[in-house]
Amino acid sequence: MTGKAKPKKHTAKEIAAKVDAATTNRGGGKAGLADRSAQDKGGHAKLECPLCKVTAPDVKSMQIHHEARHPKIPFDETKLNNLHATTSVTESSKPKPGVRGSLKK
Repeated sequence: MTGKAKPKKHTAKEIAAKVDAATTNRGGGKAGLADRSAQDKGGHAKLECPLCKVTAPDVKSMQIHHEARHPKIPFDETKLNNLHATTSVTESSKPKPGVRGSLKK
């Protein structure tokens, strides 16, 4: 039995997991934005389905997608859109419009 004033101890495994989660780069946030958005290295998505525009990292994943989602159409590797070959980094001179909130306050 624990008393009211006794704090519960954290295990070494739990502390190590918290340190690992805090210090390891998981590719999220602004740090991983370029990697995810097909800029610089091309991002995670290399191929795009020509029928439904779903992206996949490799041919095998796209083949699995095609067999599951488009079973009546034969899979043709040459019709896939290669996003790494078509992506170019361009800066737009026009600023994007901001989100306007509700007029009712």
